[in-house]
Amino acid sequence: MRIDVDPAHCDRDVFYRLMTATVVPRPIAWVSTTSAEGTDNLAPHSFFTISCVAPPVVQFTSVGRKDSLRNIEETGSFVVNFAPEPLFEQINATATDFPRGVSEFDAVGIAREPSLRVRPPRVAASPVALECELHSTVRLGDSTVVFGTVVHVAVAPDVMADGHPEVTRLAPLARLGKDEWGTLGEVREISRVPYARWQAGKA
Repeated sequence: MRIDVDPAHCDRDVFYRLMTATVVPRPIAWVSTTSAEGTDNLAPHSFFTISCVAPPVVQFTSVGRKDSLRNIEETGSFVVNFAPEPLFEQINATATDFPRGVSEFDAVGIAREPSLRVRPPRVAASPVALECELHSTVRLGDSTVVFGTVVHVAVAPDVMADGHPEVTRLAPLARLGKDEWGTLGEVREISRVPYARWQAGKA
């Protein structure tokens, strides 16, 4: 027997905890923005993925109207900084609900570096930064999906292997349910089976 849950008759926070505990692991967009007044903001968002390859577009969701969303609406740009395991505590600290006008870079003590194509700074210690210009937003209930066109990518050379970012060197963090986080763990490889080979194997 399964436990049946109807979201129409379930408390919003209870259903949120159910969703975030089952849609796992989730990559983290560590988003840096700059307000119209010039304050740099930095916050992790775990509803994050690739939307399109050509043109390159990524998306993250702001649950509620957070400073990241407000700043992007004001200025039209942001940076997705890769969230690596060694920066676990700093990433978590930037999720603190600092008042608007307080920079998480300064409050947490995170070094900046200038971006090449957009105004918001990059996290200096993050191995990969996706500099984005706002493509569009979509409001869905209490959340807003932010789509950003990637206009520049900066990658640290020490995470590269054979011209490609190597996942064990990247050491990605992921969000799970409750206050749980995940690390890379075991990496397994398997090639996709072309249909012609699949059919030949059945002959």
